[in-house]
Amino acid sequence: MERENRENILQIIAGATRERVAAERAALPLPELRERARAVPVLPGYPFERALSRPGMSFICEVKRASPSRGAIAAGAFDPVAIALDYERAGAAAVSCLTEPTWFQGADSHLARVADAVSIPVLRKDFVVDEYMVWQARAIGASAVLLIVSLLDDAELAACIALAHDLGLSALVEAYEPDEVPRALAAGARVIGVNNRDLKTFEVDFGRSIDLRPLVGPGRLFVSESGVSSRADVERLEEAGIDAVLIGETLMRAPDRVEALGVLRGVGGAS
Repeated sequence: MERENRENILQIIAGATRERVAAERAALPLPELRERARAVPVLPGYPFERALSRPGMSFICEVKRASPSRGAIAAGAFDPVAIALDYERAGAAAVSCLTEPTWFQGADSHLARVADAVSIPVLRKDFVVDEYMVWQARAIGASAVLLIVSLLDDAELAACIALAHDLGLSALVEAYEPDEVPRALAAGARVIGVNNRDLKTFEVDFGRSIDLRPLVGPGRLFVSESGVSSRADVERLEEAGIDAVLIGETLMRAPDRVEALGVLRGVGGAS
């Protein structure tokens, strides 16, 4: 991928997502999607937030086939249900499932199958560009939806958070720049995520979560995303008052995902 494409990949993906959603909206108009979504039962009490509120560090473990920076990640056959069941068995608090089809090779059907198979909450990880995608998240069985602050203006962000909460979904609201954290809080975010990976350049600054944690303050959940690869990383984040970590590539590349998550959780293997 050329340098200018790397630096603009987030906006490139967002543009492609708008085209994709326009086609999906034409195939399934919003009134029909709403009916379909409201027919899907949702557990009360926002289970994603309950899972992340338990004592100690919570682990959101990702089902991810590929990424723009790394290409194919999953070796051999890709079975999202088997991966998610491994995570559940190893003590994950929640599963994150990619549904973006082009750069991450995800699919709504992956999440629907995972949500049917596991008893822990499932986060829809995609590049939400409007409220239609929040309705989709409910319709395919997600318990939570990722909202990236830089892709939405203040009104759009607040509307998507409010809709998610109205539908019984949690919203993991992802910031990167320091000025995005106050925007997320003002829009009503109850779960703030900070991505340690710059989605323009894909460089990882692991300390970014720690630096931005004080901006959130008490009373809201804080998730550190990307760059976590060892038990020492997890302990450093836990000492900084971070509630949960979202881990993808480290687990997806592990020969034994159950063992790898056990090591990260500090319940097995060497750190």
